[in-house]
Amino acid sequence: MTGKNMKTIIMALRLLFIMTVLTGIFYPLLVTGTARLTFPGKAGGSIVFNKGNAVGSSFIAQKFENARYFRPRPSASDFGTIPSGATNLGITSAVLKKDVDRRRAYWIDMLRRYGLKTDEHIPADLLFASASGLDPHISPESAHFQAPIIASERHFSIGQVKLLHELIEKRTERPIIGFMGEPRVNVLMLNIDLDGME
Repeated sequence: MTGKNMKTIIMALRLLFIMTVLTGIFYPLLVTGTARLTFPGKAGGSIVFNKGNAVGSSFIAQKFENARYFRPRPSASDFGTIPSGATNLGITSAVLKKDVDRRRAYWIDMLRRYGLKTDEHIPADLLFASASGLDPHISPESAHFQAPIIASERHFSIGQVKLLHELIEKRTERPIIGFMGEPRVNVLMLNIDLDGME
């Protein structure tokens, strides 16, 4: 091996070492440190605590199947964070139609079970899965739609039913800067407040 080749190898190894330190250690520490200083809650995963216990993240949907709680949007990945994502089924897909029909039948059955009107319009976000499969929000319309079922399951009084609808309005997040996005309600936060009503 010539001296010129050896010099090139040493320069390459030095560059590898410097770039490893810069991009593998220094840069991640800088970004993480800056995030923790400026947005400590978000940098820590937006963990939600209830009575001193971590109960989830405000950014990731959880599976709520009990009729006593608000349900999030359907999830193609069954709320798994590793395989999260959409089904990518098109509007002409027979599989998508079958999924939507199954979800519609579920909600009609729930309405019927609690003696509610079955001709209610079922909000689209309760029928169609979100793109991520982990959307923590539902529309206020979906929350109000589920409220009578929850109120019946929890045997709420008329006054408590009114408070439940007021709670939904209180928890409704408006579009960012007044026009970006749609009004939405965080399901986990709403369910925590819901338990506090009893």
